Amino acid sequence: MDLKGVYTALATPFKNGKVDEDALRNLIEFQLKEGVDGFVPCGTTGEAPTLSYEEHERVIELTVKYAKGSVPVVAGTGSNSTKEAIELTEGAKRLGADACLLTTPYYNKPTQEGLYRHYKEIAEAVDIPLVLYNIPGRTGINMAPETIKKVAEIPNVIGIKEASGSLVQVSEIYRLTGGSFTILSGDDNIFLPMMSVGAVGVISVVSNIMPKELKELYRVFLVEKDIGKARDIHTRLMPLFQGMFIETNPIPIKEALYYMGMIEKELRLPLCPLSDANSNYLKGLLKGYGLLRRE
Repeated sequence: MDLKGVYTALATPFKNGKVDEDALRNLIEFQLKEGVDGFVPCGTTGEAPTLSYEEHERVIELTVKYAKGSVPVVAGTGSNSTKEAIELTEGAKRLGADACLLTTPYYNKPTQEGLYRHYKEIAEAVDIPLVLYNIPGRTGINMAPETIKKVAEIPNVIGIKEASGSLVQVSEIYRLTGGSFTILSGDDNIFLPMMSVGAVGVISVVSNIMPKELKELYRVFLVEKDIGKARDIHTRLMPLFQGMFIETNPIPIKEALYYMGMIEKELRLPLCPLSDANSNYLKGLLKGYGLLRRE
């Protein structure tokens, strides 16, 4: 499985406390029309920690259904329990996901050896392509490049979503794996710099609202190899990249989707709506990009 390009870290729309299946379908259809290369449901942006097991499986099932086989679905199935991660991964495979995204275990802070054993156990238990997800800012543990190299030798581990924010780390992963291991950016802000040191795509938050523009950035840099044009796109989008993280993701992106008329303004506690000041700032930002559809 060859992962490259723009994969949208799908937000999970809610309405009256339940998954809004119609809004999810509309969001996926919008993404497909705009040319995304794949979907990642049930990740950070999809509020996976507050989805019930039934909802988790339903969101994956619907994403597979609405994607209609046109692009890959990489389902989020990570957990800080290896046993639970295996169960979620088995479920995603059964539902038709093409691959699974597995965040490093959070809170319990395993050693590097523990991280290796965690991924090895899952890979041996479920025969499906696996993508690692390193995001120390949320999990409290960084997966070292040497550990990533070791895990990358497991046959069905095919890539990593790297969100440490360190270009040194990305460079080391690329060097240690000889450029043969797929690196995807987990941070819109440094998508362009990461491509310059080995990344071949992004799992993006901002592509929920501007998928075509993210795809253009990817294409211009890696396909057309026009560095100047890519830099111009990157700097033009930078205020939006930053704006989607003025408060904890996915609060801003879900509010942006609401102002675009695509979903309801609904989150699950402990996440809560933007402050009034940040909400007004976000509306102004969206208006500047021609995205504001309702006040």
